[in-house]
Amino acid sequence: MKPEVTRRDFLATSTGLFVFFRADAFQVEQPEAARPPGRLPFPTDFNAYLRISADGRVACFTGKVELGQGATTSLAQCLAEELDVPYDSVDMVMGDTGLCPFDMGTFGSMCSPMFSPVLRAAGAEARAVLLRMAAERLGAPLERLEVKAGVIADPAQSKRITYGELVRGQRIERHLEKVPVKAPAAFEVIHHSPEHRKDGFEKVTGKARYAGDIMLPGMLCARILTPPAHGAMLKSVDTSAAEKTGARVVKDGGTIAVLHARRDVADRALGLIQAQYDRPRTGVDDQSIFDHLQKFGPPLEPAGESGSLAEGEKLAASIVEQTYLNSYVAHASLETHSAVAQIEGGKVTVWASTQAPFSVRGAVAQALGVTQDNVRVIAGYVGGGFGGKSAAEQAVDAARLARITGRPVQVVRDRAEEFFYDTFRPAAVVKIRSGLTSAGKIALWDYRVWGAGNGGARTIYDVPNQRTLFSGNWQGNPPGMHPFSVGPWRAPSANTNTFANESHMDVLAAQAGKDPLEFRLDHLGDARLRRLLQAAAAQFGWTPGPRPTGRGVGMACGIYSNTRVAGFAEVEVNKLSGHVRVKRVVIALDQGLTLNPEGMRQQMEGSITMGLGYTLSEEVHFRDGEVLARNFDTYQIPRFSWLPKIETILIDNPGAPAGAGGEPPIITTGASIANAVFDAVGARVFELPITPECVKAALQKG
Repeated sequence: MKPEVTRRDFLATSTGLFVFFRADAFQVEQPEAARPPGRLPFPTDFNAYLRISADGRVACFTGKVELGQGATTSLAQCLAEELDVPYDSVDMVMGDTGLCPFDMGTFGSMCSPMFSPVLRAAGAEARAVLLRMAAERLGAPLERLEVKAGVIADPAQSKRITYGELVRGQRIERHLEKVPVKAPAAFEVIHHSPEHRKDGFEKVTGKARYAGDIMLPGMLCARILTPPAHGAMLKSVDTSAAEKTGARVVKDGGTIAVLHARRDVADRALGLIQAQYDRPRTGVDDQSIFDHLQKFGPPLEPAGESGSLAEGEKLAASIVEQTYLNSYVAHASLETHSAVAQIEGGKVTVWASTQAPFSVRGAVAQALGVTQDNVRVIAGYVGGGFGGKSAAEQAVDAARLARITGRPVQVVRDRAEEFFYDTFRPAAVVKIRSGLTSAGKIALWDYRVWGAGNGGARTIYDVPNQRTLFSGNWQGNPPGMHPFSVGPWRAPSANTNTFANESHMDVLAAQAGKDPLEFRLDHLGDARLRRLLQAAAAQFGWTPGPRPTGRGVGMACGIYSNTRVAGFAEVEVNKLSGHVRVKRVVIALDQGLTLNPEGMRQQMEGSITMGLGYTLSEEVHFRDGEVLARNFDTYQIPRFSWLPKIETILIDNPGAPAGAGGEPPIITTGASIANAVFDAVGARVFELPITPECVKAALQKG
């Protein structure tokens, strides 16, 4: 199906991110040669990012996708600010490889720190070019012109011309170099909260379309046979009963799929397949995994070192050693991995729930043996990603099956498949050996982590003699280290490492007989983080003194992607049941320039909510490669009834570059709650999640 949507139709009706429109409506160029070398392979031609129609509406093109984080809003603000057009006149076109410039993907909280400067620069250059064009058309000196809301005026002649009248939907051929972006003092759109989110109306009315909502004429729903465990080998398969349902059975390499126009028929056919497997017997499960990681992980490698550990040993009056553990955690996105693929005239179109449409384009092209020019990937709204949709194997499956069947194919995983094929946040072991001087200063810090990686591993505190080593991470691990795939999970590595680092700071504060806040400030030279900590402590009502106090309060802080974060928590612990209830959280952030303050507060609240899961309940149970989580009855995510009172603090710091926003707020959740549990009951938990069983075991240990 090829919906006939013209540029005028699109610009007249667009309110957010769209899935269906013709790729030839805009003719946006993606000049490969224009990509600057290095970490940011973005085109330098501003035409790649914007197009102004005759009626003055502005289409903003970006390879980023909307995952619920509000990128449609904050990026529209960036272009509106620098181009000097109304926010409501900007229509976002996102995640479409046929229309948008190349982008690595929407992950790592890169929209604000890495892409927003590129988009702002494009808008600033386009505005400067338009002013020069207007000066020629109006016969006025450039310095006399004024621009507001997409209208350029010459007050002396009472003349005006709109952006739309200047360009009439055509590509702007002129360019200028080194056009400055606006200073924070001039902001009217950036650093303010718009009245509405760009994606808000479609989502609250149910009009938002996700990959699984795409329905094409003649489309088949595919269900793919899943093995019972990772590492299981298929011995035999009988599909005769499945074939009698009317479903089509496809065997292609290692893939066995059943397809039918009706999903329920395909589901029933899949259940009728008789398959026999050789199951692995690894002896590794969710209890033995921590020993396994240390034995079978790669050799420890350095992530940072300063001073001399031997000198630290000499200076230390007391040595404190502790081990911290993290279980595997699933992404558990509301939307499961979904895709629809259609092949017409040698051209492949894929609608996919993915954070990286250009990477998926390459994967589909490779799988089908075609060039990337013949593949178009459209990532509409994505129902959560958190790093788990960086790849999109379901898109490759849909494309392969579409080629085999000659019909459009939809692949939508059910929840059990979503858990089985997830790239989990890796389980991890952290061991810290530290030393305090007789004056209560940290003289020694020897940090080793297995599994999680080195993100956030190195201490943020001023310790003269320190070393950080790591073995394995969320990518590139040797075969056998993990029993299934692992990958990035919101703030990769940093949740695990911040939990260990900040829990250990409380352990040392107690050893030194000092208040945890005072102890941190005594070792903290980062001025931005010091200011943030003090602001959060003041709002929380932190009472100085050694712990435990019985009140049930705790704190933690960290730095992630140049953003400072501090979290304070108050908990209530039932000593009989071991149940932990989080009553109140104060979360403070300094990300430098905040593009959309209200959007950032939403991210902070969402991070705390999600953080309750990895802190209190979420862990993947497994044995011998079999993932025991099947649905949310066997994998517990946070519920609304769990939510504490959440208070957010945004430090106004527009003079600093925009830092990460979507990931940093979550990193302190585990440690702040763990420290609060100790303050409540005097027993410390060293493992996440902090289940009732963990709390009762800690209380028994004393």
